[in-house]
Amino acid sequence: MAVLGVSSIIPALPDIMQGLHMTPATIGTVIAAFTLPGVLFSPLVGVLADRLGRKKILVPSLFLFGIAGFCCFFARDVRTLLVLRFVQGMGAAPLGVLYGTMIGDLYSGRDRSTAMGYNAGVLSLGTAIFPAIGGALAMLGWNWPFVLPLLAIPLGLAITLRMNNPEPRSKVGLGAYMRDTLQQMRSRSALVLFATTFLTFVILYGPIVTYLPILLNQRFQSTPATIGSVFLAASLATALASFRLGSLAERFGNRALLATGALFYGLCMVGVPNMPGFWLTILPVSCFGIAQGLNIPTVMTMLTSLAPMEQRGAFMAANGMILRLSQTAAPMLMGGIYAWLGMEAVYMSGLLCAVAILLLAIFGVEPGTKNSPV
Repeated sequence: MAVLGVSSIIPALPDIMQGLHMTPATIGTVIAAFTLPGVLFSPLVGVLADRLGRKKILVPSLFLFGIAGFCCFFARDVRTLLVLRFVQGMGAAPLGVLYGTMIGDLYSGRDRSTAMGYNAGVLSLGTAIFPAIGGALAMLGWNWPFVLPLLAIPLGLAITLRMNNPEPRSKVGLGAYMRDTLQQMRSRSALVLFATTFLTFVILYGPIVTYLPILLNQRFQSTPATIGSVFLAASLATALASFRLGSLAERFGNRALLATGALFYGLCMVGVPNMPGFWLTILPVSCFGIAQGLNIPTVMTMLTSLAPMEQRGAFMAANGMILRLSQTAAPMLMGGIYAWLGMEAVYMSGLLCAVAILLLAIFGVEPGTKNSPV
């Protein structure tokens, strides 16, 4: 569910543009309206998850996500769609925060890396399956992918009835809790990881999520279904990399994984706009998938290892806020770059982000850094 809200509509973006009379420079608002609530509400989500418990926040969020997302099906103008996407984003905001938090609660040491890798594999399967399903549904109409959020409702019921998980038992007051948490967030390690998250999701939600479907449609006249197949290749590459994360982290260390991921991001940004045929774009997009499988779960594992359970929700919420900020800013920023300088400049901007991630990994992460057993 954490990836459904965007991945299911990616292949439908060109059709949404046509159906609601939008332009390539404004289509990013459909994504930005969904991700903006994460910027606004993630800090509150983390504090409430630490103080009240994980499930008390997670279950209502799933219900709101499902209901508001389905209501987008009935939108007939841009304004209505954007309002409903904002409400759906309010339900989505806690999802990306809490899955990493709860994995951090349940596992430690190498098991945490392995579990984060498996989770990234599941996320990549979602990003593979949902674009394919969303692309097929979009053949019926641009609004049909919005039936998929209804899947969140039975999931919320299943969590309510069947899931047993540890909950934080904080013994300190709210003031002391906030001071300790903010002190942890100001450490060099945390700031490097927050910056890496921001740059990672600028690449994902700018050149890939927003502008790859448009590039494929404009250059090769691709349909939503064929666009979905390209994203499927990326997701399978992510799954292959992430399912091996535990052993890779143990052997090479986190700095090497982050640096390698940055190199693969760079290969993607150089390759995508220069491929002469549609199916050849699978090669650089698969490089992007490998980068995602190495980068995101490594960052999540390192972040959960920095904070104790009683502060982990707020810590992950700060990362979630930064993630949502980059998701929200990237389509708008890349829209401006596209309007000013064209498609090539969008991918050059992504390449600069990849270089920045590489520099952060080399100079910001200690050599041989492994995962703490916290």
